[in-house]
Amino acid sequence: MNNSTKTIPQILRDNICTVFNLLNLLIAVSLAAVGAWKNILFIAIILINTVVGIIQEIKAKRQIERLTLLAQPTVTILQEGTERNIRSEEIRKGDLLVLTAGSAICTDCILQEGQLEVNESILTGESEAVIKQTGDKLLSGSSVIAGKCLAEAICGTEACFTAKMVDQVRKTKSGSSELLASMKKVTRFTSFLIVPLGVLLFVQAFFFRGAAVDAAVVATSAGLLGMLPKGLVLLISIGLAVGVIRLSKKNVLVRELHSLENLAHCDVVCLDKTGTLTEGSLMVESIHPQTDKGSSKS
Repeated sequence: MNNSTKTIPQILRDNICTVFNLLNLLIAVSLAAVGAWKNILFIAIILINTVVGIIQEIKAKRQIERLTLLAQPTVTILQEGTERNIRSEEIRKGDLLVLTAGSAICTDCILQEGQLEVNESILTGESEAVIKQTGDKLLSGSSVIAGKCLAEAICGTEACFTAKMVDQVRKTKSGSSELLASMKKVTRFTSFLIVPLGVLLFVQAFFFRGAAVDAAVVATSAGLLGMLPKGLVLLISIGLAVGVIRLSKKNVLVRELHSLENLAHCDVVCLDKTGTLTEGSLMVESIHPQTDKGSSKS
């Protein structure tokens, strides 16, 4: 099963190697070069913002990696009349699996001989056991409650139903965020102006006002720092992080900070009938009957 979550180095790269951080780093290096250490305190805001993003993504990564629907590391197969144990990833199409009570169904297969009582709650949300007869399909991720059978694998574990489902959960999709999009536009626009404007400010301070090199660098940095919305970036990150923490206490997985912003735009949250997304404690607040406006009164 392919691991399509971000690796730790990728998470660090995506959060650290940004244009916004680069511009602030260049200004900090310039101030450090002239010994203006007390003016570099702004870099703490950048570090806090970066660390918040990294911690949240790593936390989401670990929660996703704990998803495991194939709990049984080995499976019993029948080859040439002999039963032997193999790892679940070694299952190939056409293998005959020996399934007994307590076995996890590691790949999709067709029941060839025998009868089973199967628990499919992890797939369907239904807690009641399902009786499987000869010719019925067994889906990976379910488990055997009672019975014994021979089942023919119709695919390997990497192509089974559970693998496809977990891969969909693991896939990282770049969601749209108005806040992040606006910040990127500001940063992109600023990056085109900050270098030539910095040169002009330094020339004006050093050559026209006769300031010393260190004073000219400090004055230039002060002018450029005002163009970078550090406080706004930190405020957005902390605000979203607080919301993510509150959701995590309710066992809600938030993979990216801006997902909270997208959730705030939702007017209706749809839940399935089995209650697998809820505690089963929902109460009707109001009823809004829909009528056909085009129908005529009898």
